[in-house]
Amino acid sequence: MEDFLAKTFYENTVGQWSIAILIVLGSVIISRLFYWILSGIVLRHAEKTKTKLDDILIKKLKEPVLFAIIIIGIWYAIKYLSFTPEFDARIGQAYYLLVSFNVAWVIVRLLDAIVEEYFRPMVEKSENDLDDRLLPIISKGIKISVWMMAIIIGLDNAGYDVTTMIAGLGLGGLAFAMAAKDTIANLFGGFTIITDKPFTISDRIQVKGYDGNVKEIGIRSTRIKTFDGRIVVVPNATIANDVLVNVSAEPSRRISLSLGLTYDTDHNSMEKAMTILKEIVAENDNLEEHVILGFDAFNDFSLNINFKYYIIKGRDILGTQTQVNLQILKRFNAEGLEFAFPTQTIFASVDK
Repeated sequence: MEDFLAKTFYENTVGQWSIAILIVLGSVIISRLFYWILSGIVLRHAEKTKTKLDDILIKKLKEPVLFAIIIIGIWYAIKYLSFTPEFDARIGQAYYLLVSFNVAWVIVRLLDAIVEEYFRPMVEKSENDLDDRLLPIISKGIKISVWMMAIIIGLDNAGYDVTTMIAGLGLGGLAFAMAAKDTIANLFGGFTIITDKPFTISDRIQVKGYDGNVKEIGIRSTRIKTFDGRIVVVPNATIANDVLVNVSAEPSRRISLSLGLTYDTDHNSMEKAMTILKEIVAENDNLEEHVILGFDAFNDFSLNINFKYYIIKGRDILGTQTQVNLQILKRFNAEGLEFAFPTQTIFASVDK
């Protein structure tokens, strides 16, 4: 038996290889035991706490921690053996890559835990669905950046020249950015909509000559349903950079009327007409008390009354306008107040 253990394979005896294998197996057993402790005892205690962050951290970090224990065991097993300097250098390079991979794995899992515990509940509570779509994209972008940094750092520590690689990534990233500049602009436009919140779903907005209700806020664009039933897709970059009117945000709807009475109307009748308009506003529960009213012009064919009233937010705008207009027509007709229309009086001379 001693002779067998003393035999040499690849510059190490069978006994040394056996001990190295036992170290690796021991690290695997320890990792499994640690996994059992985390999944059982520690997790049960964590579930009793008020916060869910510790539960999420334990669930997310179990695999990276187990992998770390195993690669530590592999490192000690390799250090126990003797190899040529060239082989040791190769092993060291591979080990640096494994360590970088494990650190990146831990960071990514930590980010997942933070997003799941803090950011996702905040996003789900918001009325805007754009942040629901942007959160996974931003999260994946950060993860990809972490993995890329881990690969570059690992290769650099392993002795590889990463300068050329970074330069290549820079040129490739520039080409990609140029090709996807419109998409990137729309993504930033969506981010602006999230932060500024100029409107929400179902709001009536006016932008780029379109007037309608917001049906969907997407990652790249916003869908507006116009009053003729058509769906208009407007890029988020356009909305972020253009003048936008949120009609739903108005405190009240102002209605402006220009009422022209005939030139047969005397000053008493004009005063009576304006009194009637004030009464109509005061009697309508859908209108604010504030009114703008005045005899403002002598037009070519009429004496003009400038009449502006305000419909309370949330009331039926078209129905209220109809009520007011019907009352004006009814009351003016009852008082004999005539609306003007274009007329001409021609005086003909008779030649004798």
